[in-house]
Amino acid sequence: MMTAPPEIIRDEAALDAALTQPSPDLRDFISQVNSPLVILGAGGKMGPTLAVLAKHAADLAGHPLEVIAISRYSNDATRQWLENNGVQTHTADLAEASIWAELPDSENVIYLVGQKFGTEDNPGLTWAMNTLVPAYAAQRYRDAKLVALSTGCVYPLVPVDSGGATEATPPEPLGEYASACLARERLFEYQSSRHGTAMALIRLNYAIDLRYGVLHDIAQKIYHGNIIDLAMGHFNCIWQGDANERILRALGHCTNPPQALNITAPETLSVRDVATHLGQLMGCEPKFTGKEAPTAWLNNPARSIELFNEPATSLETLLRWTAHWTLHEGRSLGKPTHFEVRDGKY
Repeated sequence: MMTAPPEIIRDEAALDAALTQPSPDLRDFISQVNSPLVILGAGGKMGPTLAVLAKHAADLAGHPLEVIAISRYSNDATRQWLENNGVQTHTADLAEASIWAELPDSENVIYLVGQKFGTEDNPGLTWAMNTLVPAYAAQRYRDAKLVALSTGCVYPLVPVDSGGATEATPPEPLGEYASACLARERLFEYQSSRHGTAMALIRLNYAIDLRYGVLHDIAQKIYHGNIIDLAMGHFNCIWQGDANERILRALGHCTNPPQALNITAPETLSVRDVATHLGQLMGCEPKFTGKEAPTAWLNNPARSIELFNEPATSLETLLRWTAHWTLHEGRSLGKPTHFEVRDGKY
């Protein structure tokens, strides 16, 4: 049985504990995964807690799963935290073609490498990270099951009352970042067709960690008295712990040819309504500018909900946690989502 979520999250230790608490379903699934589980790009925003979530699930299931987290590890504290939680780390620059032969063999691979912010200033790096590295990964792990992270931004902007883009919606990326992400998907699809690799392509819309994410960004603007632009007036989001669980369990749904899988919570959220609710919880009045556009980047997660059920963590819980974290000046990663951007320029 899964423990109920806490009323509030007081510090980073409690936050990391909440993000890495596996459900019974994940424990059952992970007990069938062969060692080692390799996580590529594990040093970013989602990778550390995903790796530890997998390890905790395996430990609770009594399954001696090796979890190997591979990254450049520009932050040694992240690498040490992973090691302290039973995850093996391997330091490597995945953009270097020569290192791939040295990486451990695996039948189960999670691919989290990507580049978003700073795309407009350095588009070459974005395209390299989102195309060259996937090509290396798909070649090196052509005999594995591979789950690759993508983004809901590969879809076009859709009407806010549409329920969101489904996996059948043709991609229509806007801007360099989204175009490079679609190229990443196409390279994985190409390599899958060449080698028969079973894959799943995860189109994620806005994972929520109290240190970053759309709710964090909105709450920070309210707390500091900054104006909230309503032009991108609607969004989807999902607790990062719930997103990570779905990414791991997608290893059981890899296919050839690969299929896309939308991952987010089912609600279409209004920026104005969310900000108003957060303002009430925080005792602050949000300031708005602009008017909600009739379209937004929205995902329809019906298929992933059919596979994995609805996310366990409610919006009400996320708002309560976010308000408390912000009022008590919990740490921020300083990586804004730029959720208000409508032209795809990051």
